[in-house]
Amino acid sequence: MLYHPEYAGHPLTVGGDPEARHGIILTANYTAKKKGVKTGMALWQAKMACPDLIIVPPRMDLYLKFSSMLREIYGEYTDLVEPYGCDEAWLDVTDSAILKGDGRKIAEEISWRVKKELGITVSIGISWNKIFAKLGSDYKKPDGITAFSKGNYKELLWRLPAADLLYVGRSTRKTLDRYGIKTIGELALSDPEFLERLFGKMGLVLYSFANGWDDSPVSSQGYEAPMKSIGNSTTTPRDLVNNLDVQIVLMALSESVAARLRKHGFKCKVVSITIRDSGLFSFSRQKKLECPTDITNEIMAAANALFIEHYNWQHPIRSLGIRAEKLVLADIPVQLDLFISEEQREKQEKMDQAVDEIRRRFGYFSIQKAFVYQDKALASLDAQSSHTVHPVGYFNGR
Repeated sequence: MLYHPEYAGHPLTVGGDPEARHGIILTANYTAKKKGVKTGMALWQAKMACPDLIIVPPRMDLYLKFSSMLREIYGEYTDLVEPYGCDEAWLDVTDSAILKGDGRKIAEEISWRVKKELGITVSIGISWNKIFAKLGSDYKKPDGITAFSKGNYKELLWRLPAADLLYVGRSTRKTLDRYGIKTIGELALSDPEFLERLFGKMGLVLYSFANGWDDSPVSSQGYEAPMKSIGNSTTTPRDLVNNLDVQIVLMALSESVAARLRKHGFKCKVVSITIRDSGLFSFSRQKKLECPTDITNEIMAAANALFIEHYNWQHPIRSLGIRAEKLVLADIPVQLDLFISEEQREKQEKMDQAVDEIRRRFGYFSIQKAFVYQDKALASLDAQSSHTVHPVGYFNGR
């Protein structure tokens, strides 16, 4: 809207190419939502719901530019900034109060600065825990500040639909509806043992969230010591919804991790992945390799095998990370594996080195794998850029 003021007041969405596989709605403005247009809806369905719908293509360059500028503003108030998606973040300003004022004063100042400096609006939630702060940010969109305190959350927050709570997806909502649990307050007052029988451990998580008992910290950004591991992660511009989406992102991350291994003169014995879904649930899995490696395709193959084995697609994916662990010096001799072609590995190593040199001279996008262009938005991810890469440690503890 900032770049197309003529669309103000009209139903507007960002969507893919109707002829392409990803012909879906990526996001919609409030006018479009009021007419029944929803994120993830096929373009033809959205057009049926709203015939005068305006669909514009995604502009990843602008999203990343504004995301970076927002993080620069946030960083002036605290170094504890945890991204959640391309356009959201948690800030822990507990230790900033002496210099910057309390949470509301900081929120008001950030809101004012974003409007003045970037020309866009933000909605901000304030609370003592991340879950309630997230709910607060959704409370007065697109431009408002909401504080949920220990004194008012039962009055204001408990009356909200249970579906507004993180982790409550469509299936969970239907189950809760079946048992008459329709609000966050009703969920908070439910029998935790009953919720555990319905949803397993996730039932207890939902019970804790509804009662404001989330104590997970806001994780600051920073790389781990390279002697221990080398890892990158990315919060994707849109949720990943199928294996091809994941493979495109894993390839970008594998290229980044492998290039850094080669740059620092290491190979890894273990590859681990971290998956974070759209409901904020995160887990990691690791795989020991047959031979230490710094080869992109070998890291990619291990990461993809881990993903296929351990993810069952209950929710779309918001973030992915790859880490190379148990590092050894690249020039240390290793025992050869009879079942792995060293000639083929040497070809792969030379190919990776050639790609490194081309990108060093002409930029990251000067050469890419052909298959990533099956999705133009994801193909535009530069996993080596500071705009999209976060340390894998950002996911830990979830």
